[in-house]
Amino acid sequence: MTDTLKLISPVDGSLYAERPLATEAEVAGLFSAARDAQKAWAALPLDERIDYCLKALDALLAMRQEIAEELTWQMGRPIRYTPFELNGVEQRTRHMAKIAAESLAPLDSGLENGTSGAHRKITREPLGVVFVLAPWNYPFLTTVNSVMPALMAGNTVVLKHSDQTLLVAERFQKAFDQAGLPKGVFQHVVLSHEQSGRVIASRLVDMVAFTGSVAGGEAMERAAVGRFLPINLELGGKDPAYIRPDARMQFAIENVADGAFFNSGQCCCGVERVYVHEKVYDEFVEGLVAFAKGYVLGNPTDPAVTLGPLARARQASFVRDQIARAVRAGAKAHLDPKSFAADAEGTPYLAPQILTDVNHQMDFMTEETFGPAVGIMKVRDDEEAIQLMNDSRYGLTASLWTEDLDAAEAIGARIETGTVFVNRCDYLDPALTWTGVKDTGRGAALSPLGFHGLTRPKSWYVRKAPV
Repeated sequence: MTDTLKLISPVDGSLYAERPLATEAEVAGLFSAARDAQKAWAALPLDERIDYCLKALDALLAMRQEIAEELTWQMGRPIRYTPFELNGVEQRTRHMAKIAAESLAPLDSGLENGTSGAHRKITREPLGVVFVLAPWNYPFLTTVNSVMPALMAGNTVVLKHSDQTLLVAERFQKAFDQAGLPKGVFQHVVLSHEQSGRVIASRLVDMVAFTGSVAGGEAMERAAVGRFLPINLELGGKDPAYIRPDARMQFAIENVADGAFFNSGQCCCGVERVYVHEKVYDEFVEGLVAFAKGYVLGNPTDPAVTLGPLARARQASFVRDQIARAVRAGAKAHLDPKSFAADAEGTPYLAPQILTDVNHQMDFMTEETFGPAVGIMKVRDDEEAIQLMNDSRYGLTASLWTEDLDAAEAIGARIETGTVFVNRCDYLDPALTWTGVKDTGRGAALSPLGFHGLTRPKSWYVRKAPV
């Protein structure tokens, strides 16, 4: 096993960063420090814990330009977009700070009926040490979902970031250090997958918050077998959109395109399959194809580029193969990769693609693509759309495009998904809980429920002894 992790930039294939793996002694010391610091941290008033987190947020925001450049080189998102990831970090942190007191407040059940007069309540207690394993596709946003509320709730946190975005963990560490966070409360560590599994299996932590692939989630569960650890899993997606005949067509086209192609399609809640009512099918397909032809694929350090490389060449190869299998099975490709000069086999640079004449016998419509490609199917009515949207082992989000909000409510109630969007997609509102069904995972992040997942209930039954 190598003793370092190498970050290969998708921009030009260069070695962008390299970091040594933590030794076993370093791992033991780090998690011991987290446990030693937790009780004192939890004993601080909530307002003080929140203040530390907000100071760390300010420190991150002050690094915006450096972070933007690092992000582009680490995972390939165009520089015209990377500065804005911190906008979501700020929104989520400030919202969780705003709702923390109410979300963590005791649930007062009042006095017991009868003669005892006992007072009853339920308090929220921190879990202890939270181990956050974060992915590369939205590396700051996915990290903040767990780290900030975990700290606010009185836990200590150890962050292990993807090897594709090693520098993100260091930015968080620098921000918390600048905020003056007590030693051991937030730490980051560089680990291999095997080391992460041993940390969990050895129960050095009290909770695991993992965002990543289904296979990664399965590995987390295997490591935790018999350890009775709470595990929050936000895994893959194959998120559908349904275009009803009354949709505002151009609005739907532009927003679905953004949901499918932004970040080169590397989003767990990106739109990967679209079902369009037969009355507007041709109009939608024509409009989406025309819109997608306007993307500029190229070096993401160029401000004119709107579509960068995928994070890894092997992921681009997977997407190319998935598209090719669908075409061999009868799908029609609407975009010519040759019209995107940067597209090249064997590289992370991949042209966007739109397929029609697809069906659910093709893995292109059933298995996560995680690239700039989307399939479109014609449907007769709402019933067929619902059946197809639910014909998936995933369930993170689904989007409905319609002017009939009552119909959207009725359809949404029948979709097997964690979030229903109406006239929006590919978005996370921190006032709502972020959760999934089926193979997309379990647990919840953000909203008051996010705090509940990072704490445990303690019941109190308090009465005076009889005289």
